Order: sequence, then C-alpha cells, then structure tokens
Amino acid sequence: MKKILYLAILFSATLASAQEKKEEPKPQIVEASCGQCQFGMEGHGCELAVRIDGKSYFVDGSSIDSHGDAHANDGFCTVIKKAEVVGKVVDNRFKATSFKVLPKK
Repeated sequence: MKKILYLAILFSATLASAQEKKEEPKPQIVEASCGQCQFGMEGHGCELAVRIDGKSYFVDGSSIDSHGDAHANDGFCTVIKKAEVVGKVVDNRFKATSFKVLPKK
C-alpha cells in the first residue's frame, strides 16, 4: 500500500512538472517594415509590421518609432529590414516578446 501511495505521489509530481514547462518560442529572422508603406496593409497610419512566410502582421510589443526615424532614408517607411524576433501570431497580429533589427550585410 505504501508503495502504491509513493508511486502515485511521484507520478503526480512528475506530471505537474511536465505541465509547467511551456514551450518558449524560438527566435526567427523576418522581414520588418511599415505595414502600410512597404507591405500594402490596411491601417491608420504608419505602424510596424513583420512578414512571415509571405504573410504580413502588425506588431504588438514594439513600435515603429522604437527603431529610429521611420521616415528617414533608411527608416521602416522607406526600406524593408531584417529583424530577429521572438513571439507568436495571435488574432492575426504578431505579439513580440523580443524585436531586434539586424544590421545590413
């Protein structure tokens, strides 16, 4: 009886530990730019967007102004840049937990 109780407790602890582990999204390299100016998205002004597998999403968790002047010669409204991002698509928007613009090669 004690062995069964011990195994039940051990099994419960193992199961609880496995459930606590959330799969962290991995960084991915995407195209980033102004959704309206460069990706042709419908919107209400210049807003940061990413293109993943050919589909564009507006970004939550980072703004277009967080990465310099969007209307400069090398700004997001003028060029498409590469960015390393972490996050996931929720309700047709990219929810970023990390957003890092990569330098030009």
